[in-house]
Amino acid sequence: MTKRLLHIILLFLLPLLGWAQSFDDMVAGMSEQSLPLVNIEVEIDSVGYTYFFPGTFTLVEYIDGAATFQTYNCLVRQRGKTALFMPKWSFAIKFVDEEGEKLDVNLLGLRNDNTWIVDAMGIDKLRMRNRVCFDIWNEYSHTMWDTKFGNRNGTVGTMVEAFVNGEYAGIYHVSDKINRQLLNLRKAKVEDDGSVTIKGLLYKGKGSGVSNALLDYEEDRTDTIKWNTFELQYPDDYPSLETWQPLMDLIDFNGKTDIDYFKAHYNEWYYVDNLADYFILLVALGLDDMPYKNTFLSTPDINFEHRYMITPWDLDACLGRTPNGNEFQYTSQLSRLNAFGPFNRMVLYNIDGFKDRVARRWDELKDSVFSPENLESHINAIAQRYVESGAWNREYNLWKDLTQEDDERLIIAENIYDEVQYVMNWYNRNHEFISNKLLRWHNDYVEPETINAATITQIYNYILGIDTEYNEKLDLNEDGVINIADVTFGYNVLLGEQDR
Repeated sequence: MTKRLLHIILLFLLPLLGWAQSFDDMVAGMSEQSLPLVNIEVEIDSVGYTYFFPGTFTLVEYIDGAATFQTYNCLVRQRGKTALFMPKWSFAIKFVDEEGEKLDVNLLGLRNDNTWIVDAMGIDKLRMRNRVCFDIWNEYSHTMWDTKFGNRNGTVGTMVEAFVNGEYAGIYHVSDKINRQLLNLRKAKVEDDGSVTIKGLLYKGKGSGVSNALLDYEEDRTDTIKWNTFELQYPDDYPSLETWQPLMDLIDFNGKTDIDYFKAHYNEWYYVDNLADYFILLVALGLDDMPYKNTFLSTPDINFEHRYMITPWDLDACLGRTPNGNEFQYTSQLSRLNAFGPFNRMVLYNIDGFKDRVARRWDELKDSVFSPENLESHINAIAQRYVESGAWNREYNLWKDLTQEDDERLIIAENIYDEVQYVMNWYNRNHEFISNKLLRWHNDYVEPETINAATITQIYNYILGIDTEYNEKLDLNEDGVINIADVTFGYNVLLGEQDR
C-alpha cells in the first residue's frame, strides 16, 4: 500500500477509531491551555509535491476567553523530500486574495508574508527540534546587514494542532520562510528594454552531491531554478547563467584558488563572524545533516559585492538523532567540517586566528545561550504546552500503532519527557566535549602532553577493554570516538607525517 493511499484512508478512519475529535469539536472545547488550531480544506487526493492546489486555511486562537478565527483562500502542496514518504505530511501554503493574487497574512503575530510552512515534524521524536534550534540561533546570530525584521537570520514559528478537511492530523509547526523579504535582498530590476538586472541572490542547498561541499561542481544547465545541489530561491523568475555564475565563482574561489590567494581575499567572500556562529551551531547542537544540504547562501546585491551570508535550514537532524530519527550517541565531529569549504581552509590553516575566534565566541555563549539550562528551558516550555493541552496524548494515540507496525524510525514515546531526558543526556555530554575541544583552539593554549608510545598503548588498552575509563585526550583525530583511527593518527604524528 502506498504512503499516499494510506494517508487518505487514515483521514476517513480516524474518527471511527476515536483517536481525536473533529475540528469543530476541538474549537468548541478550546481553553487557555489549548494550542492554536489549523484546518486546511483541500482535495487531499490531488495534493502532491510539484504543484499547488486551491484550498482554504483556517487558524483559530484562544484569546481573551474566546476562540478567534482567521480564514483565507490559499494554495497548498506537500513539502520536504523526506516528508514525502512519511504518513504524516508537511505542507507549503501560499495565501491568495479572491482574484488569486498574492496576499500577505500575519499568522500568530509572527510577521506579514504570503508563504508559510506547516511542518509535520514526522521524523522528530520530540516534535520541536527545528523550532528549538532556530530559537537558539536567533538568540545569538543575526544578519550582516540591516533588515526590517530586527536583523533576524532564521525562522520564527509556533506549535499548533492541525486538521485536514476537519479531521485531526496531529501536532504541527507553523513558521515563516527564509526569503528575500526577511533577509532584505534587493529586487531584480526589469529594464525598459525587457532585460533584467540581477541584484540580491538567495541560494538553497537541497541535496547531497559534488557541489554540496562548495569545493567543486558538475556541468549543469543554468536555465532552470535547480543547478547541481542548489535551488535558486531568488530571483526564481530569472534562472540564467547570470544568476548561477556568482555561485560558481564562490565555489571556484573555495576549491580552485591557491592558499595564499584564499588568505588574501576570503574577507571579500565571507562574513567571518557569520562563519564562526554557523560553525558553533553545527557542532554544539550536533546538526548531522549540514552543511550545505540544508543551508541558504545570500548576498544583498551582487552588483556591489559578492560576500555571502549563511542561514541554516531544516534543523531537525540534531540533538542526538540522525536525519532518519535514529539514535546518534556520538558527540559532534569537528573534523567532519574539514571536508567543506571554506572550513577546509579557515580551520586547517587557522587563517587569521579563525580557530581562536571560534573558541572565544564559544566562551561567550557556552554558559548562556548554549548552556544546558537554556536549552532545557526552551524544550520544557514547549513540552509543558503539549502535555497541558492534551496535544501530546492525541499525537501519540494518532500515530503509535501505525509507526510501530510500519516504520520504527517514527515511533514516539508515550511520555514526551523520556525523549527530553534523552536529548539532555546527549547535550550535556556534547557540551562538555565541545568545551574541551575548543579550549585547545585558543591562540595561547599549550598542549599539556605530547603523543608518544605510551599514548598509543593507552588507546589500544581502551579499544581492547583493558582500560574502560573514557579519556577525551585519547581522541587524537577529534572525531568524537576512540578507535583504531586514533592509533593511525598517533603513529603519523610520531613519524612526522601528521601535525598534532
